Amino acid sequence: MKLLVGLGNPGNQYQGNRHNIGFMASDAIAREHGIGTWKSKHAGLLAEGNIEGEKVLLLKPQTFMNRSGDSVQQVAQFYKIPPDDIVVFYDELDLAPGKVRVKVGGGNGGHNGLRSIDPQIGLNYKRVRLGIGHPGKEFVTPHVLGDFAKADAAWLEPLLDALGRHVGLLLKGDDSGFMNKLALATKADEAPAAKPAPKGQSHIRQARQPKPDAKLPDKGPMADMLKKLFGND
Repeated sequence: MKLLVGLGNPGNQYQGNRHNIGFMASDAIAREHGIGTWKSKHAGLLAEGNIEGEKVLLLKPQTFMNRSGDSVQQVAQFYKIPPDDIVVFYDELDLAPGKVRVKVGGGNGGHNGLRSIDPQIGLNYKRVRLGIGHPGKEFVTPHVLGDFAKADAAWLEPLLDALGRHVGLLLKGDDSGFMNKLALATKADEAPAAKPAPKGQSHIRQARQPKPDAKLPDKGPMADMLKKLFGND
């Protein structure tokens, strides 16, 4: 059994916050795989389901971000789930919006959710870092506790849809494949390349208007000279 944890803050006032992208990831997984019943247990909202033959638990801790570890530890202990079968989805300031990185272990990077989880279950769980961009040190709090802008929907919706659709790759240990699928889903359309000039014809030549055919004289000294030069009678 795998435990998939999305981090966020409970309450409608936080629902659209950047800090709640982990909750959004959990909801996207639930939608994609028909996991529809959330129960209030172990200081969180818990749902049970199946993803590509793997039994999973989805958890959204309801303890507020800085005590997320309380709920994660309770669920892990009750269901006897080791850290290497736990995946945590959370917002990452140090990644550009829409960028995703997966790693096992490492530091908490100042994230209060991880800071709470690490001492309770150890470091060897899988972390899925979902980029929200960094606004500058003095603006961090209003940024993470502010709602996503309408313009963010252009990358956020494809990201969450792809995350839900391809989460099975994470469960199989194909972290690179998972990241590639999400990168493709959020890749902006490239501008069409300029149409090349026909082979052997420069852009300058293309732009020039064709010259009219020159009219050759048929009488006079010039005409006589041309007849001699080209052999015309």
